[in-house]
Amino acid sequence: MNDQINELQLKIERLENEISFKNGLISILSHDSKEMFGNFLRLIEALEDNIIGEEDFFKLLPQVKSDAQKNLQTIKDSTAWLKTQYGDFQIKPVKIMVIDLFYHFEEKYAVKLKEKNIKFYFKGDPNAFLITDRFLLESALDKIFNNSIKYSWSGQDIYLEQVTKGDQVMLCVVDFGMGMNEKSLSTIFTYGNPIFLGTAGEKGVGLSLKIVKNFVSLMHGNIDIISSESKGTTVSLFFT
Repeated sequence: MNDQINELQLKIERLENEISFKNGLISILSHDSKEMFGNFLRLIEALEDNIIGEEDFFKLLPQVKSDAQKNLQTIKDSTAWLKTQYGDFQIKPVKIMVIDLFYHFEEKYAVKLKEKNIKFYFKGDPNAFLITDRFLLESALDKIFNNSIKYSWSGQDIYLEQVTKGDQVMLCVVDFGMGMNEKSLSTIFTYGNPIFLGTAGEKGVGLSLKIVKNFVSLMHGNIDIISSESKGTTVSLFFT
């Protein structure tokens, strides 16, 4: 009886999380798209009405580009999430070598790592593996790793750490960047948390970790975040 109650409570919690996520996603897409297109339209109209000259117009284009990049990332994140919600999407457990994940992200982010002079390391058992859905796991780690680069200062290290304890496998992405204070950390999965700029001015929408939590839940795993302002952040994923 207790097992049935616990299972029902977990299902209710997942449904509540799904509803919250959907509502938040709709809000972000609506607000950001309206803001970006509205600003771009006003800029063009100002040029047409000779309120600003061509020189000032081109000076403002980098800001427009930055806003467009932020919105494109939102669409990419939303598309990744939508793949798990419609059609015939099902969890497809496969054997995934952890070291292969490390090599994958090392190659994918080679340019960004070089631009910020960041070294990426692996810690753990090179023979360790997980049996879970590849799309969900790679998507979740991709968003975590992207954040680590965004909020790391030039010359700092990032590493992917693997730890096995009994039947549990833990994957941690560790950085020594900007970090967060307790107040920011406590609201990281809500839609009222502030949006921070990366160390090179990179913009985000605060959506990535919410998708990570959603994906980890679909894999029946857990997520834990430890962060300290100016000291860095550790995002840990737990799987059994």
